Amino acid sequence: METAQPQPPPSSQPQPQPQQKQLNQLMVQQPSGSLSFSSQMSKEDEEMSRSALSNFRAKEEEIEKKKMEVRERVQAQMGRVEEETKRLALIREELETLADPMRKEVSLVRKKIDSVNKELKPLGQSVQKKEKEYKDALDAFNDKNKEKVQLVTKLMEFEQLVTESETLRLKKLDELSKSIDTAR
Repeated sequence: METAQPQPPPSSQPQPQPQQKQLNQLMVQQPSGSLSFSSQMSKEDEEMSRSALSNFRAKEEEIEKKKMEVRERVQAQMGRVEEETKRLALIREELETLADPMRKEVSLVRKKIDSVNKELKPLGQSVQKKEKEYKDALDAFNDKNKEKVQLVTKLMEFEQLVTESETLRLKKLDELSKSIDTAR
């Protein structure tokens, strides 16, 4: 007995993947009791997959946004360092023309440059850390996605075996029924 599964309008739901289409076709061919359970589980799995993908994309966007913010801050700091370096070069030139009292100002500028360099180091480390977290999250997502594909494939194989088994059992029952009828 085949039952048709109601489909939502195409605009409200993304197109299913080819494996998902095959799974849906297999589910439609199952007896009605099996269909409702498999269909419900498939919809729940789809919803969970969409939710996980949505969460992953949101985190990915957040990481990318933070990464860009850190890069912008690093670039701004690099610009300041370059400006300070230029400024220090000018001060050094002036220092050569002036007497010893200017050494104090040069010392202050050098301290500022050292301070900026110290601020740059943790920012660079933060960028590297965020990039590693992003890579780790992407790897974990890809691994789980591969696992899901394998499980769906396995489920489709099991459903095919169940269908073949049911067909074979029906043939045997028909043969037994005929042999009982001929024995009478």
